Amino acid sequence: MAVNSTQTRTRTSARTGRSPKTPATPAASARRTRPGQVAPAPPHPVPIAGSPIAGSPIAGSPIAGSRPKPSASAAEVVKAYLKVQVATLRSLEPKVRADEFDSVHQMRVTTRRLRATLRSFGMVIPRPATGKVAGELKWLGGLLGEARDGEVLPRHLLASLEAVPVELLIGPVQARVQGHFAPLRASAREVVIEALDSKRYAALLADLDQVAHDPPLGPQAGAPARDVLPAAVHQAYRQAKRRMRRAGQAPRGQARDVAMHEARKSARRARYAAETARPASGKPARTFARQMKKVQSVAGDHQDTVIARQAARELGINAHLAGENAFTYGLLHEHEHDQAERLQARARTVWKKASRPRYRKWMR
Repeated sequence: MAVNSTQTRTRTSARTGRSPKTPATPAASARRTRPGQVAPAPPHPVPIAGSPIAGSPIAGSPIAGSRPKPSASAAEVVKAYLKVQVATLRSLEPKVRADEFDSVHQMRVTTRRLRATLRSFGMVIPRPATGKVAGELKWLGGLLGEARDGEVLPRHLLASLEAVPVELLIGPVQARVQGHFAPLRASAREVVIEALDSKRYAALLADLDQVAHDPPLGPQAGAPARDVLPAAVHQAYRQAKRRMRRAGQAPRGQARDVAMHEARKSARRARYAAETARPASGKPARTFARQMKKVQSVAGDHQDTVIARQAARELGINAHLAGENAFTYGLLHEHEHDQAERLQARARTVWKKASRPRYRKWMR
């Protein structure tokens, strides 16, 4: 018997507040946060993610140079975005150490914003000069990603099990899910804390401060941001367009899963580039960023199903080797596969709307 998909959609809708027509994964609510939505601030107010570049007010004292005027140069606008993100990274460190909810995810998002900005605006801050910093951000983001998976995957699988009829829950399924991920999460968290205590992380923070406040400047750094940044956003959009087309043409299975993941990363990069350009380009940049966020979210839901299928398979194998019945893990795998099929179709629909010319006129 297959998982009751109608029941699944109904329960998912209740958790996410979305229409039953839109498939969602339990991990989605943790990932879908606006720039600046982090855990409550500690006693001493600190800047929060994306402010004011992405539209959220800064908590506490404003960061010097983080509020560029519409007439600002390209370098001033990019540096402003970097300053806010570096301050956010620092503000999230004590939250991660305290194991506050969603702090690992938020810190990972911040590393991605920083890295994407350095990649997208190479004519403003030359990429060869920031290659080392980008590489170190990738290192930190990878560690945070493993810790995030250890938090989200068990919640995702346990939520999916809620849709399985009781008579089809054969064996200690919930207990095995929890027992499987608990040591993995603990280990991943230990690795993250060791990284935050390391000289390597301290050096990364120092390098980020340098890049955000006094970076090497490229040939278009002094030009008006409104003339320079839209072209960079358009370039990021074109990459997302190519990758979405490849995902639609890729054969079903692993090839399409990989293509969807690559398309998601490109949509995310286009979104962050538009967020950076917002002080100079205003509402059109914000609107485009929101459209790319929708694409990113659906593709992210799809990636969650990919990871969940891998976990369900591994759990089933371990259960079988332990002498347990692995039937329910097969149901989980089937459920995630069905979700992936629906999300692929949803991603095509969302992209078709997000890529309408009216959202891109400001880039020309």
